[in-house]
Amino acid sequence: MMLRKAPLIAGLALAVLYAPSPATAQQAAKVPRLGVLLYSTPQADPGYAAFLQGLQALGYVDGKNIAIEPRYAEGKPERLPELATELVRLRPDVILALGGDVASPAKQATGTIPIVVQVSNDPVQSGLVASIGRPGGNLTGVTLIHDELAGKTLELLKEAAPRVSRVAILWNPDHADPEFRESQRAAGILGVRLQSLEVRQGGDFEATFQAAVRERAEALIVVPSRLMLLNRQRIADFAAKNRLILVGGWGAWTHFGGILTYGPDTLGMSRRAATYVDKILKGAKPADLPVEQPTRFELVINLKAAKALGLTIPPSILVRADRVIQ
Repeated sequence: MMLRKAPLIAGLALAVLYAPSPATAQQAAKVPRLGVLLYSTPQADPGYAAFLQGLQALGYVDGKNIAIEPRYAEGKPERLPELATELVRLRPDVILALGGDVASPAKQATGTIPIVVQVSNDPVQSGLVASIGRPGGNLTGVTLIHDELAGKTLELLKEAAPRVSRVAILWNPDHADPEFRESQRAAGILGVRLQSLEVRQGGDFEATFQAAVRERAEALIVVPSRLMLLNRQRIADFAAKNRLILVGGWGAWTHFGGILTYGPDTLGMSRRAATYVDKILKGAKPADLPVEQPTRFELVINLKAAKALGLTIPPSILVRADRVIQ
């Protein structure tokens, strides 16, 4: 009887001897790697913090079941191509790029590694994807634009200040979005004279400001982009000095003297970008994941700023506001 058990006991002993230990098994399990490309720094980009919250909600923990490799340009856009190439060399499973100006260098650096983006420009017009519904390449994600509501800011301005007839719109023609085009359409319907103030770089602002003064603009609409964000204090100071009614799309313009802002929930869209990373890590292909457009929009009113300009915001707007700054 003992002889019959000997081979079985020997086999069990060998199985225990050669079975991988828990530590070895854990090392064998592949931890996905996420490359991150940022314009500024993780601390200076609230969208990145919101993205990480989205990842955490999906169960991802950096250093445990995902490895995050951040690269950031510290506000120096000329560094982005080099940093994108550096990320590609790491061969991550996915690359996250926050911003249209960040997405382009990432796309140029690789045509094979999946890229998830959050952009404020039109991803089709800027050449990032073939279409919203079927991106068709290695890039997908979320965009902050929505054509049908692009002229809504002008409508709200006219509702808040019915006597306004001359409105300047500050925008960057190199930032592909429908805002100026749709604002022109809205201006025709509302009987507003719209003045185009085009800026492509920091040195363009002074000339456009002078043009607004010459044309006796009564209000200033700021079309969101990286360029506007970087110069928001400069823009706010100009509007305050010339007592222009300042309004903007997404962004913190109501904290810089704007009477209202209307736009998508940007942090919510950053969290949504995390779902794209999750889907791709689970086997989905970027080409098959439609680019998501915003469905929730926020109206923020600054009563203090309005009062300083002698404006009384109608109750019809206040009841629709998501937030009111007293």
